[in-house]
Amino acid sequence: MSRLSTPVPFPTSRYAINGPNLSGARNATMLSLLGNPRGSYSDECQWPNNPRITELLVRRTTLGPLENVTGLRPAVDALEKILNEIKSSVPQIHAVLGHEGMLCARFVRGSRSAISNHSWGTAIDLTLEGKLDTRGDGKTQAGLLEIYSIFNAHGFFWGAAFPTEDSMHFEASDELMRQWAKDGAFGKAAGRIPSLGATLTFGDRGKAIEELQVALNLALAFDLDTDGIFGAQTRAAVLEFQRRKGLPLTGEADAATREALEGSAS
Repeated sequence: MSRLSTPVPFPTSRYAINGPNLSGARNATMLSLLGNPRGSYSDECQWPNNPRITELLVRRTTLGPLENVTGLRPAVDALEKILNEIKSSVPQIHAVLGHEGMLCARFVRGSRSAISNHSWGTAIDLTLEGKLDTRGDGKTQAGLLEIYSIFNAHGFFWGAAFPTEDSMHFEASDELMRQWAKDGAFGKAAGRIPSLGATLTFGDRGKAIEELQVALNLALAFDLDTDGIFGAQTRAAVLEFQRRKGLPLTGEADAATREALEGSAS
């Protein structure tokens, strides 16, 4: 096995590897800005059928070393710049890069609620030397460790930081999506830019959701899966906690709910 595709441990906490200024794009952000790619989802790839989104899709038969790339126009344009920088700085990695898809309307793997950002064509799964990094093993291919900072510099979030490690995966961050909207990159298809806030809601995922699930289990003596995905069971648990505490029944972990949870743990 070549050094570039060899699994290696992370040199630091993978949860913090993207830095403090980049976060995975939230479903709430994507749905507000671009709308729902399609009416139904499964674990299998399907094609978006929302015209607001399909009119923004582009296909490139070649994009640097990658073949047959289809994605959202600003994401594909950004990916081209990233690949050019990789070619300039680490040509040996550029030469062996491939991909397993960019546009793929489906659920996040292991979820029946969170929509994958592949559904909007803003994420890509990379291969090195034809090999796909193993999802969830807590390691990453050595070559990906050498290029993730280039993706970060262009506003892309590395999936190594997801609760279930997904080092093959790079996606336009929540912050980048908002910036593209402000810059008019979505044209007439653009919707409202959602307000920033600490509320965790259905479809969210990440370390904060995993911590929320742990807190709910402690407060309610439940056995939620601490998978870092805000799905139907997590929403039901939030509603139950709000009911017990006399809080508004929103099903969202807003500031008041999270403060009450912290109080329950003390």
